[in-house]
Amino acid sequence: WPLHLKYGLKKVLMSTYQAASGAGAEGMAELEAGVKSYAKDGTVPKPEVFAHQLPFNVIPQIDAFQPNGYTKEEMKVAWELKKIFSLPEDVKVACTAVRVPTLRAHSESITIETEKPIPADEARELLRSAFGVKVVDEPGELLYPMPINAAFKDDVEVGRIRQSLVFGDHGIEFFVSGDQLLRGAALNAVIIAEQAAASRLG
Repeated sequence: WPLHLKYGLKKVLMSTYQAASGAGAEGMAELEAGVKSYAKDGTVPKPEVFAHQLPFNVIPQIDAFQPNGYTKEEMKVAWELKKIFSLPEDVKVACTAVRVPTLRAHSESITIETEKPIPADEARELLRSAFGVKVVDEPGELLYPMPINAAFKDDVEVGRIRQSLVFGDHGIEFFVSGDQLLRGAALNAVIIAEQAAASRLG
């Protein structure tokens, strides 16, 4: 949100890596049972919650496929982002949603193109002051967002912030991990609405 306010979003391209918890307690239980079974006898039971085996695998499908080739979850991400940010129709958002074998905390790899030049270092400092965001971005020390660290935390971790090789000065790429069970879309929408109202009043 603060990046959009300052630089103006033009395009958003993302891949989401969603934990088993996104499918509820049943999804988490199926992942745990599959790992335990594999450790015991080298086999994984036939999945009932997910379309395919999740342990030791990733599944590039969340929800049903739509006529345009995207899944319902991917379209929902695009619709919600445009709605929450009040983005105009000419701002394009595309998503690929992947189920990964982690218990909780989703991650996203995000590339944005902006109307104004967006220096990566400047964007990093802007995100440091953003409410609910923790910048974890020290590649030399192997520090970056990971779901294992973001789980059970209120703040969303952001890192791997770098200038985009595709969009140059008008784009950055970054990686995000956050516990969606604590920091879901509803809470994010409320926080963004409050910040939007404050920026208009300011």
